[in-house]
Amino acid sequence: MREKVIAARRQKIHELILPEPNRGHFEELPDYLKEGITVHFAKRFADVAKVLF
Repeated sequence: MREKVIAARRQKIHELILPEPNRGHFEELPDYLKEGITVHFAKRFADVAKVLF
């Protein structure tokens, strides 16, 4: 998870959609990595569609 968030920050991506089971891994990251990133956790595709459309 750490590498994915770092890569997103490098590419100036400020909004991520992650699978719900990864919530714990994301929350364990240091605050300086999570700062400025909005995360949406999705359980199913319908959750992803709500964010995209």
